[in-house]
Amino acid sequence: MNVIKTPIEGVVIIEPKLFGDDRGYFFESFNQREFEQEVAPIEFVQDNESKSRYGVVRGLHFQKGEHAQSKLVRVVKGAVLDVAVDIRPGSPTYGMHVAVELTEENHRQFFLPRGMAHGFSVLSEEAIFQYKCDNFYCRESEGAIAWDDPDLGIDWRIPADKVILSEKDSHHPRLKDLE
Repeated sequence: MNVIKTPIEGVVIIEPKLFGDDRGYFFESFNQREFEQEVAPIEFVQDNESKSRYGVVRGLHFQKGEHAQSKLVRVVKGAVLDVAVDIRPGSPTYGMHVAVELTEENHRQFFLPRGMAHGFSVLSEEAIFQYKCDNFYCRESEGAIAWDDPDLGIDWRIPADKVILSEKDSHHPRLKDLE
C-alpha cells in the first residue's frame, strides 16, 4: 500500500496495490500487520456501512472522551468527498481540514485518528460508504460541528441548493462554539 501523508498529523490517504487482469481486479482492503507498520497501531472493533444519494452531506461527527474513534473509511460504490477536521485541543492544526475524493475507481482509503470530526458529501448518483472504527459507538458521547461552518471553509463540491441533510445535521454548532 502507498501511504500519503496530509498536513494534519496522523491523517493519511491510503492507496492499495491493485492487481487487475481481464477478469477484474483484486486488492487487500485491510492488512493488520501492514497497517500497523505503515500507519499506526490499531485494533478495529466495529465496521459500518451507509448508502446515500447525490447531495447528501453527513457530518461533521465525532465521539468525545473515552469513546473517541479512529476511522478507516472507503467507498465501494460511487464517489464522495471525505473530510477530516482536527479538533484535538492544543494541536498545531486545530480547526484545519483535509478533504479527499474517495471513489470506487480509485480505491483510496482515508485514515482519521482519534480527535477528528468527520463528514462526507456524495458526489455520485449513489454511494456506498464503509468504515472501520477502533472504538464502539456511544450515543451519549456524540458530538458534531456544523457542516457549513464558515470558519472551516470546506468546499463540499455540492451546490448549496442541492445539499441534503438529516434534521440532526442541520442544527450543529460552529467549531468556535463547542463546549
